Amino acid sequence: MSKEKVQIFDTTLRDGEQVPGCKLNTEQKLIIAKRLDELGVDVIEAGFPISSPGDFKSVVEISKVVKNATVCGLTRSVRKDIEVAAEAIKGAVRPRIHTGIGTSESHIKYKFKTTQEDIIQRAVAAVKYAKSFVEDVEFYAEDAGRTDNEFLARVCEAVIKAGATVLNIPDTTGYCLPEEYGAKIKYLKENVTGIDRAILSCHCHNDLGLATANSIAGVINGARQIECTINGIGERAGNTSLEEVVMIMRQHPNLGLDTGINSKLLYDTSKMVSERMGMMVQPNKAIVGANAFAHSSGIHQDGVIKNRETYEIIDPADVGVTESSIVLTARSGRAALAYRAKKVGYELTKLQLDKVYEEFLTFADTKKEVIDQDIHQIIEISKIDIKAIA
Repeated sequence: MSKEKVQIFDTTLRDGEQVPGCKLNTEQKLIIAKRLDELGVDVIEAGFPISSPGDFKSVVEISKVVKNATVCGLTRSVRKDIEVAAEAIKGAVRPRIHTGIGTSESHIKYKFKTTQEDIIQRAVAAVKYAKSFVEDVEFYAEDAGRTDNEFLARVCEAVIKAGATVLNIPDTTGYCLPEEYGAKIKYLKENVTGIDRAILSCHCHNDLGLATANSIAGVINGARQIECTINGIGERAGNTSLEEVVMIMRQHPNLGLDTGINSKLLYDTSKMVSERMGMMVQPNKAIVGANAFAHSSGIHQDGVIKNRETYEIIDPADVGVTESSIVLTARSGRAALAYRAKKVGYELTKLQLDKVYEEFLTFADTKKEVIDQDIHQIIEISKIDIKAIA
């Protein structure tokens, strides 16, 4: 079955870096940008060039070192923003300007204090000006998630005529339900004249924990780019998680969608970003969390030891994890204890295992986790006649 490609637009270095305490210097950004390029992302949003001299410099340097991905600079629908971004990305092999404006009633009324017609005029002017610098122009309709679909379609149609090659439909506040967001993408796909000349893009925030679900709903309904970050890092509750959407499409071949991401680099890339940004990945984080492939329940452990697929839908090696972890706790069963004992050199008979298991439970009740060193102690306390396997 042939699959359609969904482009991965990584904004770790722009939206992700806006998290308080996660500021990166240029050298750190270059290391991450090179890894993102190696990972196989299609677009790297390198920064917001006009926001500071440091950000401008970082975008310039990233543009020089990225060999494969498109390098993108963010702007508002302001001429000076666009000029500065164009200057910053001019050294890129594949440059893109990402410009836009708020389109929801809330933004139009309270942020811009203007009219819908003026918003369309500003959007068209920004895209046309960006187009005078680069061929690849992405337009974002900020707060599209809460924008009336009919008006959003008018905006999209106008910016396509002005030369936009990508239409970013952000759920800026993370408010949409998956069926609502998917329906919005479907509406645009079916009602915007010239939509075949542009790629629809999902940019979803995670305020209600729905960023990944909304992005997948978007591509199911016709979007062909997902904007995301490593570890789902981003403002407030974060952005769509790159590793999650990549593996969802990979594990659901019936969707007929895939990316160009080298998934074996996901875990290592997650650690790299976590360490450099000083932002810990929660242990139960999907795909890259420390517990994503760890099992401590006796029932689960027994199943995984017999056949990994009983409780794991992803082969850990596919995302760069060496192997599943069988974690010994008071909830673990005999199968897990025998498995871990063998790993450290003890082949236990059934009778020996029964005796050792009694001591193990007493020991495990006093500790959160039983480690390899503890197993030797438990075997000794059990006073069974056994020699370590050579």
